[in-house]
Amino acid sequence: MTHLIAARSQMAMSLAFHILFACVGIAMPLLMIVAEWRYRRTRDEVYLLLARRWAIGAAIMFAVGAVSGTVLSFELGLLWPHFMGWAGAIIGMPFSLEGFAFFTEAIFLGIYMYGWDRVSPRAHLGAGAMVALSGVVSGIFIVIANAWMNTPVGFRLVGGNPVDIDPLATLTNPAALHETVHMTIAAYAATGFVVAGIHAAMWLRDRANLFHRRALAIAFAVGAVAAILQPLSGDASARAVARLQPIKIAAFEGLFVTGPHAPLAIGGIPDVGARRLRYAIELPSMLSIMTYHNPDAVMRGLDSFPENDWPSPLIAVHLAFQIMVGAGFAMAALALWGAWLAWWRRNLFGSVWFMRALALAAPLGLIAVEAGWVVTEVGRQPWIIYGVMRTAQAVTPMPGLYITFPIFSLLYLFLGVTVAFLMWRQVMASPTSAELAALAATEER
Repeated sequence: MTHLIAARSQMAMSLAFHILFACVGIAMPLLMIVAEWRYRRTRDEVYLLLARRWAIGAAIMFAVGAVSGTVLSFELGLLWPHFMGWAGAIIGMPFSLEGFAFFTEAIFLGIYMYGWDRVSPRAHLGAGAMVALSGVVSGIFIVIANAWMNTPVGFRLVGGNPVDIDPLATLTNPAALHETVHMTIAAYAATGFVVAGIHAAMWLRDRANLFHRRALAIAFAVGAVAAILQPLSGDASARAVARLQPIKIAAFEGLFVTGPHAPLAIGGIPDVGARRLRYAIELPSMLSIMTYHNPDAVMRGLDSFPENDWPSPLIAVHLAFQIMVGAGFAMAALALWGAWLAWWRRNLFGSVWFMRALALAAPLGLIAVEAGWVVTEVGRQPWIIYGVMRTAQAVTPMPGLYITFPIFSLLYLFLGVTVAFLMWRQVMASPTSAELAALAATEER
């Protein structure tokens, strides 16, 4: 393992875990406040129990996300000191605003967790709404920093150093809008589907359990709306990438040859030596049509760029893109199926086959999120700042990274297993009649 690969691998491992905690942390508060709102409207204690358990889940994800995010912050400085030294003054604004949103979220999460019988119902629900809003804002500012790495603006280069820095231009860089929208929708889709899928599996074992029915209905509603919107966001993002980073869209599709009537590839394995995509199903002209709405539009292939600028490893970018798109369309199809059951047949629980499919689809959103970050990060290689600084120029000279990589991997694995256990035990377990009765008595007092 080379020094550069060790640094990239360690950062990838940290990001792979953190992004899952961040996604659930962004979306879980919305489920929490919807459940509380339903309780205030119906006085159904099942909704109250859901709100309390989802609040615990949000707190767990917030705490773990804070820890893993702190590790990432240190790794940015330790693994990529030349990047932080060069770009710190430029991306400092979105990072500082993210910190402000983070502390806002922490304050209102504390009020929500400990204010059930200390503040008014309206104030309590408002605190939950602030948790949900600040979580989204926090994620947006982090994604804006990443978007700037793909489309660096807001400075002039003088002697290889940035001058005349414009923080507002950094915040409104050309990739900011489509990246933040796409990532935020993905968080809601992934969280909605994983929660709905878990409760669908539990409902199949105990079909009379109202707890799982209520939880599934809320989580699926959130996940389904996001899953239906995501292909639209993905289409806009792909066209923006084709305009801003044409080499990246060529890597996505495994398109080696520049020309009109570019085909849309489904599957396939890029063969770099032969300069072709093998074993793919190709839809003639569809890539040109989807990108430019014109079959005669010329799509730039990898052959129009120097090979040392190609994303590497190319196979990882292409396969991750295929997985992301496939998972996204599968979730959208399930969302439409569920919407048809709820609207036309007036019974979301009327099809056992739908419930089985939903249970099997539980991890799809998280898989799509992981694949999407591979597409974004590996697709930008060999640049850490696209067109400005190569990743090899930014890496630390500190030796021994091949030792720290497995250590951090084991740490994150332990953290992931612990979080999964806590979430299952605290949030997903079926309620007892005594627990519901105790909640009802508490609310009456």
